Order: sequence, then C-alpha cells, then structure tokens
Amino acid sequence: MKKNIFLYLFVFATLIALWLFVSSGKLADALNQKVTNLKAKETMLLDSIQKLNIKILDVQHFSLENNDYALENFDHLNLESPERYIADKLLETNESKGDNLLIPYEGMEGHFKINKINVLNHKWILAEFTDGKHWGEAVIEYELKDDLGIDFRTEKHLLYSATF
Repeated sequence: MKKNIFLYLFVFATLIALWLFVSSGKLADALNQKVTNLKAKETMLLDSIQKLNIKILDVQHFSLENNDYALENFDHLNLESPERYIADKLLETNESKGDNLLIPYEGMEGHFKINKINVLNHKWILAEFTDGKHWGEAVIEYELKDDLGIDFRTEKHLLYSATF
C-alpha cells in the first residue's frame, strides 16, 4: 500500500512537472512574441521620429534662428536671442487700443491682433492675425536699429474669405 502511494505521488509529481514545463514553454513563447512585437513597434516609432526631425529641420530652414547669414547682421547688438527680441517687440504693437496698426483691416468681431510670428531673416516677418473669428496673414518688413528700436512696415497682407 505504501508502495502504491509513492507510485501515485511520483506519477502526480511527474504530471505536475510536465504541466509546468509545457505551460512555461507557452509562456516563454508568448513573452518572446511580445518582445518581438515591441521591438518592431520601437523601430517604427524611431523611424517616425527621424522623419519628423527631418521635417522640423526643413520647416526651420526659413527662420532667423537657423540663418547664420542673417544673424551676422545682429552680432554688434549683443542680443542673446534676436528672434525672440524682434517677436516681443512686434507683439508689443498689440498693446495699443483698437486694431493693431500694422494690420490694414478693421476687426469685425473684435480688434485684429497679431497672434503668431515667424521671423524669417534680418528683414522679413510672417505674421498671422485674428479678431477671434476672422484670420489673415501679413508679410512685415522690419529694421532693427543700433539703439534696439525697431521700425515695422506691412508689405503684403491677406484676409481669408473662408472665415466670413
């Protein structure tokens, strides 16, 4: 009788060991599949990041920050960030009552104010303006003087008709 109990225990222990071996193999296969899927996803995401970085470099090509030739014009002024200084001065034109004087339109839903700025080089700025409902864009020429004063002059402008 004692012999049969040991035989049954041995068979039961063997079955448990076999079950653990098979299930751990399936678990290992499932984990390996997850690792493979995650590596493929990582590769795809790294490729996407690389494509976005290239796109960002293309977009930033036309900005004062990345234009060494244009930045040379401001070396003697000792400005830490000429682009930020120019953008701040342009935004200060929004502080006047009523419409911004650089925008040749009268606001219909409010006052036209400049809300986005892209300093292209040492002469031109692209600016977007809005009154909250209507939108437009302008090319603004500027001159940064030695005394750090800036003269702005609107060269071209448009108001999008789709916003009416």
